[in-house]
Amino acid sequence: MGATILVVDDEESARELLYLHLSSAGYRVLLAEDAITAGHYLLEQRVDMLLADIEMPFMDGLDLVQAIRNDPAVSSMPVVFVTSHGHYEDRAKELGAVAYLRKPVRGDQLLATVAKHIAPRSQASAASM
Repeated sequence: MGATILVVDDEESARELLYLHLSSAGYRVLLAEDAITAGHYLLEQRVDMLLADIEMPFMDGLDLVQAIRNDPAVSSMPVVFVTSHGHYEDRAKELGAVAYLRKPVRGDQLLATVAKHIAPRSQASAASM
């Protein structure tokens, strides 16, 4: 099984579309409908990459990533924002996002972005086992 990717989006159709693209490429995909559920996954499982929407209930994706950056256990995890809004890109970069994809995202664009940013970390993790 490939690397584990956590997808956080409050829209079920968006989660399912990302799941289909990523799982068909061999990734293990965890789905969360909000930042609270995502936080539980991050505490309980090893996650190699986070794909997050920005506008969600309870806690938005930017706040979620800010919290991740303050936790040494997951602070270096690559983050890709997948959102329909373009006006958060500067803030996403400030938080260290490796990519900012606009919805609707194309499957080839998504997979190329994930492969570019997940491969070095996953290979290093596998080598240390």
